[in-house]
Amino acid sequence: MPCPSFDLSLPQILFLLTYICSVALQGKILWDFYRNNTHSEAVNLYTPFTMTPQLHQRPPFRAEHLGSLLRPDQLLETKFAFEAGKIPESQLTASEDKEINAILETQKKLGYAAMSDGEYRRHMFWGTFFPGLDGFEEVNNVDVDDFRPYAPDIAAFLEAGHKPGESVICTGKIKHVGSTYIDQFKYIASQVPANEVGNLKITLAAPNWYHLRYREGKAYPKSVYTNDEDYFGDIAKAYQAELQILYEAGCRNVQFDDPNLAYFCSDKFLTGFKEDPLNVYSADTMFEKYIKQYNDCFANLPVDMHVGVHLCRGNFVGSRHFSEGGYDRIAIKLFQELNVHTYYLEYDTPRAGGFEPLKFLPTHKNVILGVVTSKFAKLEDKEEMKKRVIDAARFIAEGNNIPLDAALNQVGVSPQCGFASHREGNAIDWDGMINKLRLVRDIANDIWPNQA
Repeated sequence: MPCPSFDLSLPQILFLLTYICSVALQGKILWDFYRNNTHSEAVNLYTPFTMTPQLHQRPPFRAEHLGSLLRPDQLLETKFAFEAGKIPESQLTASEDKEINAILETQKKLGYAAMSDGEYRRHMFWGTFFPGLDGFEEVNNVDVDDFRPYAPDIAAFLEAGHKPGESVICTGKIKHVGSTYIDQFKYIASQVPANEVGNLKITLAAPNWYHLRYREGKAYPKSVYTNDEDYFGDIAKAYQAELQILYEAGCRNVQFDDPNLAYFCSDKFLTGFKEDPLNVYSADTMFEKYIKQYNDCFANLPVDMHVGVHLCRGNFVGSRHFSEGGYDRIAIKLFQELNVHTYYLEYDTPRAGGFEPLKFLPTHKNVILGVVTSKFAKLEDKEEMKKRVIDAARFIAEGNNIPLDAALNQVGVSPQCGFASHREGNAIDWDGMINKLRLVRDIANDIWPNQA
């Protein structure tokens, strides 16, 4: 049989060649993705949140902040008046609305796409997720011996001669009965154009928050949960419900704030954990349990919902930090086993260690480098910060055997932490905060021109 002949025009030939090259390139991308990620237990072949050289329209972005922003004095005064019973709640809400509108406008003018409400309705960064669950109660009289004295934040209180303040503890079967975050999100969503709602950021408490602080056997009654797995399982179900509620309201960008994971980088914490006779697990095993708990929280995560985790070493009133230590000890498990899209990492001082652990960051994940401190007003040198970002990207490139430009596509920049994890804020004034946010935006503009 004679071979069929094809009478193709030049444009048709060019189109055919382009199509063939496109298919070949997609095959290479999929192979590289598979090769780089066979170590991960739960990797989706399609991940919509990997940064690209082109202008991207979804989180994460090149310039980010970590959620909490300084409260204006007028807002703090209104909160104090409400707590003293001097004004009605409606007056407090009106004040919060006004200041949230203003801080949204400030973020927009500074060029931030992932805007937050500054956490203006919260007392502390973690909000009220746990008190809002059935099975948890706020308590003021926890026996000091029930806390891990070597947990860095607990240790800081004890060393200062203070008992840890109010806490929340499990007293019954845990069940999600309604979102305490949803109204915060709905309000800011109502203040921006519809096409910007998916960029808005809401910060959530870490699922391990009220477990690590308590000593073995003290986080929940044995009459309710016989082991950590059952306790963690119900917390995971609660987060699944919370994330679904937020998703249905239009939320597509969630950041978990987790100082606890960074505590596993601390020599003091690890020594205390090892010497605690009540512990039945090693610190490594407990870290693995927390990773699994997170992954269980994300079991039903919609494919177009971006989740990240922020690690820092404490950010209390007056810019107090609690722990020190590089990411080296936890890097492989953190980057390769925790099923988040993005890591927001503290990197403003030597207490966070070097960039070497970033060699273990897979090519399908992102890192936002917190190279600008949020604790003090002195401005970093922009050129030095740009150099640090490039240095960090070199380790990502080395670890994955990819070009530097490709590694930079996985990177963004931010302040090291929030500016007011506690409502009273850090040792920095308003102008200092604005200058820091502007510096972060300028660094991003120089490294990634014309990208959000």
